[in-house]
Amino acid sequence: MPSIRILSETELRQAIPLDLAAVNCVAEGFAALGGGTVEMPPILSMGIRENNGEVDVKTAHITGAESFTIKMSPGFYDNPAIGLPTTNGIMVVFSAKTGQVEALLLDNGYLTEVRTAAAGAVAARALAREDAATACIVGAGMQARLQLKALCLVRPITSAVIWARDTAKAEAAAKELSADLGIPVTASSDLAGAVSGADVIVTTTPAAEPLIKADWLRPGQHVTAMGSDQHHKAELEPACLTLADLYVPDRQSQTALMGELRGAIEAGLVPPDRTFTELGDIVAGKAPGRTSPDQITIADLTGTGVQDTAIATFARQRADAAGIGTDFNS
Repeated sequence: MPSIRILSETELRQAIPLDLAAVNCVAEGFAALGGGTVEMPPILSMGIRENNGEVDVKTAHITGAESFTIKMSPGFYDNPAIGLPTTNGIMVVFSAKTGQVEALLLDNGYLTEVRTAAAGAVAARALAREDAATACIVGAGMQARLQLKALCLVRPITSAVIWARDTAKAEAAAKELSADLGIPVTASSDLAGAVSGADVIVTTTPAAEPLIKADWLRPGQHVTAMGSDQHHKAELEPACLTLADLYVPDRQSQTALMGELRGAIEAGLVPPDRTFTELGDIVAGKAPGRTSPDQITIADLTGTGVQDTAIATFARQRADAAGIGTDFNS
């Protein structure tokens, strides 16, 4: 039996920082998805409501790739109150030739955080104005922090505002991000004002009721909504989608079930049979992204298995090059 490479969270954090290389790796996954060279089944998703938790299982295979990944990702939103992280998880890498397990990535959700933030950067690079300079981040958790850091890799952000239900958490995140990024980041209790005044808005919450109103949006803005990835979640008022000049799902079959598109369909604002250009089509060059500085654009990101396969493959390459990890022989 071949050995299995085991990589710990510490080793993976060492090998895979959130940088442009990680963003480009995820972009390549989206390009493959848009090019039709990916086999990707629907997400297996289960809610554990009594403990404010959920778990998703995602996978994808890119044609010609030597391996594929299955990712199991729990999210339990009351964990911070007991000193535990919200997200957790593991990625299992299999040979696409034999089906044998090749690697266990014991990342505790770290690679999911990185690839999710990287997807936000991919969306911003395709859809936000090239001169976008101000950001509003809705939420104050780890993904909120990473989304702003990723955004700064692809757009010339000079200032940002953080809004969260817990003002103290927003202030703590703003202080940390100001120090990390070297730009003024402030906390605001005025969500409408923060949204209206930003070039790029990123929503990162597990909200079950919409937070962002269509009336707050202005010409030229880009919105990345990435918190709605379950059937009961929603961060955008459904009318936002009809106001947008360009609505871009990561995978329409997913966003129609658990993304922001679901709410717009249920409200009767979008016909269920309408088709939209997906993010992978834009990244692959099959369709244009933003075509005018005055357009309002929305990216609806529910998370795709190809992102996990892409980041896991990248992590293994980086780890092999650095000579880290432990081989286990069964």
